[in-house]
Amino acid sequence: MFPNPSDAAFNIDTKIITPDLIEQAARCVREGGLVVFPTETVYGLGANALDSRAAKRIYAAKGRPSDNPLICHMSSPDRAEIYCETNELYYRLARRFMPGPLTVILPKKNDKNGVPVIPDSVTGGLATAAVRVPSNAVARELIERAGVPVAAPSANISGRPSPTALRHVIEDMYGRADMIIDGGESEIGLESTVITIDRNTIKILRPGAVTPEDLRGVCGSVTVDPAVCEKFDGVPLSPGMKYRHYAPRARVIMLEGEDEAVYGFLADKQDCGILCYDTDTPLLDRPGTMSMGKKEDHATQARRLFACLRDLDGVEVIYTRMPSRDGLGLAVYNRLIKAAGYEVISL
Repeated sequence: MFPNPSDAAFNIDTKIITPDLIEQAARCVREGGLVVFPTETVYGLGANALDSRAAKRIYAAKGRPSDNPLICHMSSPDRAEIYCETNELYYRLARRFMPGPLTVILPKKNDKNGVPVIPDSVTGGLATAAVRVPSNAVARELIERAGVPVAAPSANISGRPSPTALRHVIEDMYGRADMIIDGGESEIGLESTVITIDRNTIKILRPGAVTPEDLRGVCGSVTVDPAVCEKFDGVPLSPGMKYRHYAPRARVIMLEGEDEAVYGFLADKQDCGILCYDTDTPLLDRPGTMSMGKKEDHATQARRLFACLRDLDGVEVIYTRMPSRDGLGLAVYNRLIKAAGYEVISL
């Protein structure tokens, strides 16, 4: 461990990646250590996906339930063949969206002794593994140099908003990880889209920057699992399905209604946080109000959401506008409804 946060964070110019620094992080992964690294979605807490003890360290560092599977990050789509059963649809998706913010759940392969190549401790006891190839240059170089798939959930305390900047990582993971790589602000700001595939059918388990509309460009049959918008109590096939996620310490309540109704409801609310749109802020004009972007700008909402939830924390309750469920808006809605524990007030 490092004696203070400034020593723990290694700054990287992502256009000029320092080979020695990446090799140090890769060696840490190979030897069973935990490395926080940037991706295009959010920061990840990475460990050797073939090392069950390292996986257990991830769960312990995050305080994460052990039945919540980890995503296995790989350096290229074809590496999945070593560990999983792939198919034609997987490669069609890979050609379109990999590297990028798409995670595909595939059946695991066994070794000659019938033991899963990727340990059950990594996959929450499931016979499937979640595979992703990140597009972030630092992440891909780290995975390539490590020489193993890197299991990496978001680098936050379980249930908290995911980290999209170094300050969030330091807040949650300092003293819990062996190494932290600073890659700047996350480009997308929400975790990857997670899907299952069955012949020529795709089911979305967690929405992200690869939207249902994007997926339909590759496969005509795309459905959205009810767990995306509704409470789920079964066995989670994907991160973000079962538990309250993405939540600050404050209570989060979503407000559904027209502008005037929302403004009227908030008029006499004191000592609260308000997460709203650009057009709302001059009308609300009060402390504790923060915009996540224009109402129709889902990409900006995604990029700002987790930072806003962290910055508003410290109050008893945060009220938030109800986002659209169109396109990338579905992913923003999913993160907020999970953060709110499905608490919605209709006005």
